[in-house]
Amino acid sequence: MIVDTHCHLDDERFDDDLDDVILRAKEAGVEKIIIPGADMKDLKKARDICYKYENIYFAAGVHPYHHDNFDIDFLKEMAEDKKCVAIGECGLDYYHLKEDFETQDERDLEKQKQKKVFLAQIDLASELKKPLIVHIRDANQDSFDILKENSHKLVGGVLHCFNSSELLLGLKDHGFHFGIGGVLTFKNAKALVEILPKIPLEKLLVETDAPYLAPVPNRGKRNEPSYTRFVVEKMSEILNIERKRLEEITTFNAKSLFLI
Repeated sequence: MIVDTHCHLDDERFDDDLDDVILRAKEAGVEKIIIPGADMKDLKKARDICYKYENIYFAAGVHPYHHDNFDIDFLKEMAEDKKCVAIGECGLDYYHLKEDFETQDERDLEKQKQKKVFLAQIDLASELKKPLIVHIRDANQDSFDILKENSHKLVGGVLHCFNSSELLLGLKDHGFHFGIGGVLTFKNAKALVEILPKIPLEKLLVETDAPYLAPVPNRGKRNEPSYTRFVVEKMSEILNIERKRLEEITTFNAKSLFLI
């Protein structure tokens, strides 16, 4: 069995065939699915999906791109729901800074806004004793510094779509897991392939990030939870560990971290 620890089932691309997507996931051995929060406006939809389908859970969070919509009171209300198992996805994303902001002062201000909302969600995770789902893109050092400094008050977390950073790998000693998805199957994933064996088995999680980042042989198509099998197959090949055993390990890790 597999747990897809990061799947945006609330995305509109699943609106027309969600029943079929869930059925295919079940047939492929996906036991549980976690829908990460990204935008405040989608949280109620994610929660509704969780109550419609068995063994689906959600996380309450705000992606760094949506920090302007952040509302801590509403987020806390959603996070206290019994089907909410984590806070996130939250974090830092500096990928579009140069194209979105003309001056360095504007970029610095954007970074500060992202950090403020990130820290607020870390505090909420600490208060509610729920793990953190972290998004990091082109912001390794700032993210590492913040997570390391605050790790003592967290009950753990996961670096979603782990970007193969040696720096971020150091967070394995501070309670963090590493989400591995379809990128591992890409031809240009050499760095991730090389760093994967350095991740302790007890820190590995499987994810899709569906509908994004579909693995080979479905790259370029809409991703979905049933495709986790291709990720596990690639992990099995790289680590030279039987696929069934990897499924058992990553499922145990997910259940232990998210208490599902």
